[in-house]
Amino acid sequence: MLFFSLCLILLGGGIVGFLCRKIRLPALIGYLIVGIVLGYFSLIDASIAGISAELRKIALIVILLKAGLSLNLEDLKKVGRPAVLLCFVPACFEMCAVGLLGPSFLGLTYTESFLLGAVLGAVSPAVVVPRMVKMIEEKRGTEKAIPQMIVAGSSCDDIVMIVFYSSFLTIEGGNDLSAMTFLNVPISVVTGVGVGIGIGFLFSFLFEKVHMRDSIKLSLVLGVCFGLVFLESYLSQWFGFSSLLAVIAIGIVILSQRSVQAKRLAVKCDRVWAVAEIFLFVLVGASIKIQYALDVLGWASLLIVIALAIRVGGVYLSLTKTPLTFKERTFVAIAYTPKATVQAAIGGGLLDLGNSIGNPAIIAAGTTVLSVSVVSILLTAPLGAAAIDLAGPRLVSVSPRESAKESR
Repeated sequence: MLFFSLCLILLGGGIVGFLCRKIRLPALIGYLIVGIVLGYFSLIDASIAGISAELRKIALIVILLKAGLSLNLEDLKKVGRPAVLLCFVPACFEMCAVGLLGPSFLGLTYTESFLLGAVLGAVSPAVVVPRMVKMIEEKRGTEKAIPQMIVAGSSCDDIVMIVFYSSFLTIEGGNDLSAMTFLNVPISVVTGVGVGIGIGFLFSFLFEKVHMRDSIKLSLVLGVCFGLVFLESYLSQWFGFSSLLAVIAIGIVILSQRSVQAKRLAVKCDRVWAVAEIFLFVLVGASIKIQYALDVLGWASLLIVIALAIRVGGVYLSLTKTPLTFKERTFVAIAYTPKATVQAAIGGGLLDLGNSIGNPAIIAAGTTVLSVSVVSILLTAPLGAAAIDLAGPRLVSVSPRESAKESR
Protein backbone atom coordinates (compact mmCIF):
# COMPACT_ATOMS: atom_id res chain seq x y z
CA MET A 1 0.00 0.00 0.00
CA LEU A 2 2.92 2.35 0.72
CA PHE A 3 4.32 2.22 -2.81
CA PHE A 4 0.85 2.35 -4.32
CA SER A 5 0.23 5.57 -2.35
CA LEU A 6 3.53 7.03 -3.53
CA CYS A 7 2.58 6.10 -7.09
CA LEU A 8 -0.77 7.88 -6.79
CA ILE A 9 0.75 10.95 -5.14
CA LEU A 10 3.49 11.46 -7.73
CA LEU A 11 1.59 10.38 -10.85
CA GLY A 12 -1.67 12.06 -9.89
CA GLY A 13 0.02 15.22 -8.66
CA GLY A 14 2.34 15.41 -11.66
CA ILE A 15 -0.40 14.91 -14.26
CA VAL A 16 -3.01 17.19 -12.70
CA GLY A 17 -0.36 19.82 -11.93
CA PHE A 18 0.73 19.74 -15.58
CA LEU A 19 -2.87 20.19 -16.73
CA CYS A 20 -3.30 23.15 -14.36
CA ARG A 21 -0.24 24.83 -15.86
CA LYS A 22 -1.72 24.33 -19.32
CA ILE A 23 -4.76 26.40 -18.34
CA ARG A 24 -2.51 28.95 -16.60
CA LEU A 25 -3.40 27.98 -13.04
CA PRO A 26 -0.76 27.32 -10.34
CA ALA A 27 0.15 23.62 -10.30
CA LEU A 28 -0.30 23.60 -6.53
CA ILE A 29 -4.09 23.82 -7.02
CA GLY A 30 -3.93 20.53 -8.90
CA TYR A 31 -1.79 18.97 -6.18
CA LEU A 32 -4.27 20.07 -3.55
CA ILE A 33 -7.23 18.63 -5.47
CA VAL A 34 -5.43 15.30 -5.90
CA GLY A 35 -4.74 15.21 -2.17
CA ILE A 36 -8.39 15.93 -1.32
CA VAL A 37 -9.51 13.08 -3.60
CA LEU A 38 -6.92 10.62 -2.26
CA GLY A 39 -7.79 11.53 1.33
CA TYR A 40 -11.53 11.22 0.71
CA PHE A 41 -11.13 7.67 -0.64
CA SER A 42 -8.49 6.75 2.04
CA LEU A 43 -5.81 6.03 -0.55
CA ILE A 44 -2.95 7.51 1.51
CA ASP A 45 -1.04 4.85 3.43
CA ALA A 46 -1.03 5.31 7.21
CA SER A 47 2.77 5.28 7.31
CA ILE A 48 2.87 8.35 5.04
CA ALA A 49 0.06 10.12 6.89
CA GLY A 50 1.93 9.49 10.15
CA ILE A 51 4.94 11.54 9.01
CA SER A 52 2.92 14.16 7.13
CA ALA A 53 3.98 16.93 9.55
CA GLU A 54 7.67 16.08 9.09
CA LEU A 55 7.33 15.98 5.30
CA ARG A 56 5.67 19.41 5.33
CA LYS A 57 8.53 20.77 7.46
CA ILE A 58 11.07 19.39 4.99
CA ALA A 59 9.27 21.14 2.12
CA LEU A 60 9.22 24.40 4.08
CA ILE A 61 12.96 24.17 4.73
CA VAL A 62 13.63 23.68 1.01
CA ILE A 63 11.58 26.70 -0.05
CA LEU A 64 13.06 28.95 2.69
CA LEU A 65 16.59 27.93 1.71
CA LYS A 66 15.72 28.74 -1.91
CA ALA A 67 14.35 32.13 -0.81
CA GLY A 68 17.55 32.88 1.10
CA LEU A 69 19.71 31.90 -1.87
CA SER A 70 17.70 34.30 -4.07
CA LEU A 71 17.33 37.25 -1.68
CA ASN A 72 19.89 39.95 -2.38
CA LEU A 73 19.94 42.39 0.53
CA GLU A 74 21.11 45.12 -1.85
CA ASP A 75 17.59 45.14 -3.30
CA LEU A 76 16.20 46.09 0.10
CA LYS A 77 18.81 48.81 0.53
CA LYS A 78 18.04 50.22 -2.92
CA VAL A 79 14.33 50.68 -2.18
CA GLY A 80 14.84 51.69 1.44
CA ARG A 81 12.00 52.34 3.88
CA PRO A 82 9.08 50.99 1.77
CA ALA A 83 10.80 47.62 1.32
CA VAL A 84 11.38 47.34 5.05
CA LEU A 85 7.76 48.25 5.83
CA LEU A 86 6.47 45.72 3.29
CA CYS A 87 8.36 43.04 5.20
CA PHE A 88 5.92 43.19 8.12
CA VAL A 89 3.23 45.93 7.97
CA PRO A 90 0.74 44.28 5.53
CA ALA A 91 1.16 40.86 7.13
CA CYS A 92 0.70 42.25 10.65
CA PHE A 93 -2.40 44.16 9.53
CA GLU A 94 -3.89 40.93 8.21
CA MET A 95 -2.85 38.91 11.26
CA CYS A 96 -4.47 41.40 13.63
CA ALA A 97 -7.65 41.50 11.54
CA VAL A 98 -7.99 37.71 11.64
CA GLY A 99 -6.99 37.61 15.31
CA LEU A 100 -9.69 40.09 16.32
CA LEU A 101 -12.45 38.74 14.07
CA GLY A 102 -11.71 35.02 14.40
CA PRO A 103 -13.60 34.43 17.67
CA SER A 104 -16.79 35.96 16.21
CA PHE A 105 -16.51 34.33 12.80
CA LEU A 106 -15.14 30.87 13.66
CA GLY A 107 -15.58 30.40 17.41
CA LEU A 108 -11.84 30.22 18.10
CA THR A 109 -10.07 31.63 21.13
CA TYR A 110 -8.04 34.80 20.63
CA THR A 111 -4.78 32.84 20.78
CA GLU A 112 -6.04 30.41 18.14
CA SER A 113 -7.35 33.31 16.04
CA PHE A 114 -4.02 35.14 16.10
CA LEU A 115 -2.28 31.85 15.27
CA LEU A 116 -4.63 31.54 12.27
CA GLY A 117 -3.82 35.15 11.40
CA ALA A 118 -0.11 34.34 11.42
CA VAL A 119 -0.77 31.37 9.10
CA LEU A 120 -2.83 33.48 6.69
CA GLY A 121 -0.56 36.54 6.89
CA ALA A 122 2.28 35.06 4.84
CA VAL A 123 2.29 35.62 1.07
CA SER A 124 3.19 32.65 -1.14
CA PRO A 125 6.70 32.62 -2.65
CA ALA A 126 5.65 29.64 -4.80
CA VAL A 127 3.11 31.84 -6.60
CA VAL A 128 4.76 35.27 -6.41
CA VAL A 129 8.50 34.70 -6.89
CA PRO A 130 8.39 33.02 -10.34
CA ARG A 131 6.19 35.82 -11.68
CA MET A 132 8.46 38.53 -10.28
CA VAL A 133 11.50 36.80 -11.79
CA LYS A 134 9.72 36.93 -15.16
CA MET A 135 9.09 40.66 -14.68
CA ILE A 136 12.77 41.21 -13.88
CA GLU A 137 13.73 39.37 -17.08
CA GLU A 138 11.29 41.59 -19.01
CA LYS A 139 12.74 44.68 -17.26
CA ARG A 140 9.19 45.57 -16.23
CA GLY A 141 9.23 47.92 -13.25
CA THR A 142 12.91 47.26 -12.57
CA GLU A 143 13.89 50.95 -12.74
CA LYS A 144 11.88 51.48 -9.53
CA ALA A 145 12.86 48.01 -8.27
CA ILE A 146 9.20 46.95 -8.05
CA PRO A 147 9.63 43.18 -8.63
CA GLN A 148 12.79 43.10 -6.50
CA MET A 149 10.96 44.88 -3.69
CA ILE A 150 8.11 42.37 -3.87
CA VAL A 151 10.46 39.37 -3.80
CA ALA A 152 12.42 40.74 -0.84
CA GLY A 153 9.37 41.92 1.09
CA SER A 154 7.34 38.76 0.52
CA SER A 155 10.24 36.54 1.58
CA CYS A 156 10.73 38.53 4.78
CA ASP A 157 7.04 38.69 5.64
CA ASP A 158 6.99 34.88 5.59
CA ILE A 159 9.71 34.89 8.24
CA VAL A 160 7.87 37.42 10.43
CA MET A 161 4.65 35.41 10.30
CA ILE A 162 6.44 32.13 11.01
CA VAL A 163 8.01 33.66 14.13
CA PHE A 164 4.60 34.84 15.34
CA TYR A 165 3.07 31.48 14.46
CA SER A 166 5.71 29.62 16.48
CA SER A 167 5.08 31.89 19.46
CA PHE A 168 1.29 31.43 19.39
CA LEU A 169 1.72 27.68 18.93
CA THR A 170 3.94 27.59 22.00
CA ILE A 171 1.32 29.45 24.03
CA GLU A 172 -1.45 27.16 22.76
CA GLY A 173 0.62 24.15 23.77
CA GLY A 174 0.05 25.00 27.44
CA ASN A 175 2.84 27.39 28.32
CA ASP A 176 1.69 30.25 30.52
CA LEU A 177 1.92 33.83 29.33
CA SER A 178 4.95 35.45 30.84
CA ALA A 179 7.60 38.00 30.03
CA MET A 180 9.77 35.17 28.71
CA THR A 181 7.03 34.15 26.31
CA PHE A 182 7.29 37.50 24.56
CA LEU A 183 11.05 37.77 24.99
CA ASN A 184 11.39 34.48 23.14
CA VAL A 185 10.30 36.22 19.94
CA PRO A 186 13.33 38.56 19.71
CA ILE A 187 15.53 35.86 21.24
CA SER A 188 14.40 33.43 18.51
CA VAL A 189 15.16 36.04 15.86
CA VAL A 190 18.61 36.95 17.21
CA THR A 191 19.78 33.39 17.89
CA GLY A 192 18.34 32.05 14.63
CA VAL A 193 19.88 34.77 12.48
CA GLY A 194 23.17 34.65 14.41
CA VAL A 195 23.60 30.89 14.04
CA GLY A 196 22.52 31.07 10.39
CA ILE A 197 25.07 33.79 9.60
CA GLY A 198 27.86 31.84 11.28
CA ILE A 199 27.03 28.63 9.43
CA GLY A 200 26.62 30.55 6.18
CA PHE A 201 30.15 31.93 6.47
CA LEU A 202 31.48 28.44 7.25
CA PHE A 203 29.83 27.03 4.14
CA SER A 204 31.12 29.94 2.04
CA PHE A 205 34.68 29.22 3.24
CA LEU A 206 34.24 25.47 2.67
CA PHE A 207 32.91 25.93 -0.86
CA GLU A 208 35.83 28.22 -1.69
CA LYS A 209 38.51 25.86 -0.41
CA VAL A 210 37.05 22.44 -1.28
CA HIS A 211 35.85 21.48 -4.74
CA MET A 212 32.75 19.28 -4.78
CA ARG A 213 29.66 18.73 -6.88
CA ASP A 214 26.72 21.07 -6.40
CA SER A 215 24.49 18.14 -5.40
CA ILE A 216 26.91 17.29 -2.58
CA LYS A 217 26.97 20.94 -1.46
CA LEU A 218 23.18 21.02 -1.32
CA SER A 219 23.15 17.74 0.62
CA LEU A 220 25.52 19.23 3.19
CA VAL A 221 23.49 22.43 3.54
CA LEU A 222 20.18 20.58 3.85
CA GLY A 223 21.72 18.15 6.35
CA VAL A 224 22.77 21.06 8.56
CA CYS A 225 19.32 22.66 8.15
CA PHE A 226 17.63 19.47 9.34
CA GLY A 227 20.04 19.37 12.25
CA LEU A 228 19.02 22.92 13.18
CA VAL A 229 15.38 21.82 13.35
CA PHE A 230 16.39 19.14 15.85
CA LEU A 231 18.47 21.72 17.74
CA GLU A 232 15.42 23.99 18.00
CA SER A 233 13.35 21.25 19.65
CA TYR A 234 16.23 20.56 22.06
CA LEU A 235 16.87 24.21 23.01
CA SER A 236 13.19 25.17 23.33
CA GLN A 237 13.13 24.07 26.96
CA TRP A 238 15.60 26.85 27.82
CA PHE A 239 15.20 29.66 25.29
CA GLY A 240 13.81 30.46 21.86
CA PHE A 241 15.68 29.53 18.69
CA SER A 242 14.23 29.83 15.17
CA SER A 243 15.67 27.13 12.95
CA LEU A 244 13.69 28.46 9.99
CA LEU A 245 15.27 31.91 10.34
CA ALA A 246 18.66 30.23 10.54
CA VAL A 247 17.91 28.37 7.29
CA ILE A 248 17.11 31.52 5.33
CA ALA A 249 20.10 33.36 6.89
CA ILE A 250 22.40 30.58 5.66
CA GLY A 251 21.13 31.12 2.12
CA ILE A 252 21.49 34.92 2.31
CA VAL A 253 25.11 34.71 3.53
CA ILE A 254 26.09 32.16 0.87
CA LEU A 255 24.59 34.47 -1.78
CA SER A 256 26.47 37.49 -0.43
CA GLN A 257 29.81 35.66 -0.24
CA ARG A 258 29.60 33.17 -3.12
CA SER A 259 26.95 34.45 -5.54
CA VAL A 260 27.78 32.02 -8.35
CA GLN A 261 27.60 29.04 -6.01
CA ALA A 262 24.35 30.36 -4.51
CA LYS A 263 22.67 30.60 -7.91
CA ARG A 264 23.71 27.06 -8.77
CA LEU A 265 22.46 25.78 -5.42
CA ALA A 266 19.18 27.65 -5.99
CA VAL A 267 18.77 25.74 -9.26
CA LYS A 268 19.31 22.47 -7.37
CA CYS A 269 16.75 23.59 -4.79
CA ASP A 270 14.27 24.14 -7.61
CA ARG A 271 14.67 20.51 -8.64
CA VAL A 272 14.20 19.25 -5.10
CA TRP A 273 11.24 21.60 -4.65
CA ALA A 274 9.57 20.20 -7.78
CA VAL A 275 9.05 16.89 -5.93
CA ALA A 276 8.72 18.32 -2.40
CA GLU A 277 5.95 20.65 -3.59
CA ILE A 278 3.87 17.71 -4.81
CA PHE A 279 4.15 15.92 -1.48
CA LEU A 280 3.49 19.13 0.46
CA PHE A 281 0.22 20.09 -1.20
CA VAL A 282 -1.08 16.56 -1.80
CA LEU A 283 -0.62 15.67 1.88
CA VAL A 284 -2.26 18.91 2.97
CA GLY A 285 -5.22 18.17 0.75
CA ALA A 286 -5.40 14.60 2.05
CA SER A 287 -5.62 15.81 5.65
CA ILE A 288 -8.70 17.93 4.98
CA LYS A 289 -12.11 16.83 6.18
CA ILE A 290 -14.25 17.84 3.23
CA GLN A 291 -17.51 18.22 5.12
CA TYR A 292 -15.94 20.39 7.81
CA ALA A 293 -14.23 22.56 5.20
CA LEU A 294 -17.60 23.06 3.52
CA ASP A 295 -19.19 23.90 6.86
CA VAL A 296 -16.74 26.77 7.47
CA LEU A 297 -16.51 27.83 3.82
CA GLY A 298 -18.88 30.80 4.08
CA TRP A 299 -17.51 32.41 7.24
CA ALA A 300 -13.93 31.52 6.27
CA SER A 301 -14.31 33.17 2.86
CA LEU A 302 -15.79 36.31 4.40
CA LEU A 303 -13.00 36.50 6.98
CA ILE A 304 -10.34 36.03 4.29
CA VAL A 305 -11.82 38.78 2.09
CA ILE A 306 -12.04 41.27 4.97
CA ALA A 307 -8.49 40.46 6.13
CA LEU A 308 -7.15 40.84 2.58
CA ALA A 309 -8.83 44.24 2.27
CA ILE A 310 -7.10 45.35 5.47
CA ARG A 311 -3.84 43.85 4.19
CA VAL A 312 -4.15 45.91 0.99
CA GLY A 313 -4.51 48.99 3.18
CA GLY A 314 -1.24 48.02 4.86
CA VAL A 315 0.46 47.82 1.45
CA TYR A 316 -0.74 51.32 0.45
CA LEU A 317 0.37 52.66 3.84
CA SER A 318 3.83 51.14 3.38
CA LEU A 319 4.17 52.77 -0.04
CA THR A 320 3.24 56.31 0.96
CA LYS A 321 5.73 59.01 -0.06
CA THR A 322 7.33 56.83 -2.73
CA PRO A 323 7.86 57.55 -6.45
CA LEU A 324 5.48 54.71 -7.35
CA THR A 325 2.31 55.69 -9.22
CA PHE A 326 -1.15 54.65 -8.04
CA LYS A 327 -1.21 51.89 -10.67
CA GLU A 328 2.15 50.55 -9.51
CA ARG A 329 1.05 50.59 -5.88
CA THR A 330 -2.10 48.73 -6.86
CA PHE A 331 0.02 46.08 -8.57
CA VAL A 332 2.13 45.62 -5.44
CA ALA A 333 -1.07 45.18 -3.43
CA ILE A 334 -2.30 42.54 -5.89
CA ALA A 335 1.05 40.73 -5.76
CA TYR A 336 0.73 40.53 -1.96
CA THR A 337 -2.54 38.54 -2.00
CA PRO A 338 -1.77 34.92 -3.05
CA LYS A 339 -1.56 32.33 -0.28
CA ALA A 340 -0.20 28.82 -0.71
CA THR A 341 3.24 27.64 0.37
CA VAL A 342 3.44 28.70 4.00
CA GLN A 343 -0.26 28.00 4.61
CA ALA A 344 0.20 24.45 3.36
CA ALA A 345 3.38 23.96 5.36
CA ILE A 346 2.21 25.25 8.74
CA GLY A 347 -1.58 25.23 8.45
CA GLY A 348 -1.77 21.82 10.07
CA GLY A 349 0.60 22.63 12.94
CA LEU A 350 -2.11 23.23 15.53
CA LEU A 351 -3.89 20.03 14.50
CA ASP A 352 -0.60 18.13 14.83
CA LEU A 353 -0.16 19.62 18.32
CA GLY A 354 -3.66 18.60 19.35
CA ASN A 355 -3.14 15.04 18.11
CA SER A 356 0.23 14.76 19.84
CA ILE A 357 -1.15 15.76 23.27
CA GLY A 358 -4.59 14.24 22.78
CA ASN A 359 -6.51 17.46 23.45
CA PRO A 360 -9.96 17.38 21.71
CA ALA A 361 -10.41 21.17 21.94
CA ILE A 362 -7.08 21.85 20.25
CA ILE A 363 -7.82 19.15 17.65
CA ALA A 364 -11.11 20.88 16.82
CA ALA A 365 -9.43 24.29 16.61
CA GLY A 366 -6.59 22.80 14.56
CA THR A 367 -9.09 21.33 12.10
CA THR A 368 -10.65 24.78 11.72
CA VAL A 369 -7.27 26.45 11.19
CA LEU A 370 -6.24 23.86 8.59
CA SER A 371 -9.60 24.10 6.79
CA VAL A 372 -9.45 27.91 6.63
CA SER A 373 -5.84 27.66 5.40
CA VAL A 374 -6.93 25.45 2.53
CA VAL A 375 -9.89 27.72 1.71
CA SER A 376 -7.42 30.64 1.54
CA ILE A 377 -5.21 28.68 -0.85
CA LEU A 378 -8.11 27.69 -3.11
CA LEU A 379 -9.44 31.27 -3.20
CA THR A 380 -6.30 33.37 -3.41
CA ALA A 381 -3.70 31.23 -5.23
CA PRO A 382 -5.49 30.89 -8.59
CA LEU A 383 -7.14 34.32 -8.43
CA GLY A 384 -3.96 36.02 -7.22
CA ALA A 385 -1.80 34.32 -9.85
CA ALA A 386 -4.22 35.25 -12.63
CA ALA A 387 -4.50 38.83 -11.33
CA ILE A 388 -0.69 39.24 -11.27
CA ASP A 389 -0.40 37.89 -14.83
CA LEU A 390 -3.16 40.22 -16.11
CA ALA A 391 -2.28 43.32 -14.08
CA GLY A 392 1.49 43.25 -14.61
CA PRO A 393 1.54 44.42 -18.26
CA ARG A 394 -1.31 46.88 -17.64
CA LEU A 395 -0.15 48.52 -14.41
CA VAL A 396 3.66 48.30 -14.57
CA SER A 397 5.57 49.54 -17.60
CA VAL A 398 8.90 48.43 -19.01
CA SER A 399 11.81 50.61 -17.93
CA PRO A 400 12.14 53.60 -20.31
CA ARG A 401 15.86 52.93 -20.59
CA GLU A 402 15.20 49.39 -21.75
CA SER A 403 12.58 50.63 -24.24
CA ALA A 404 15.14 53.07 -25.64
CA LYS A 405 17.69 50.28 -26.04
CA GLU A 406 15.19 48.10 -27.88
CA SER A 407 14.17 50.95 -30.22
CA ARG A 408 17.77 51.29 -31.30
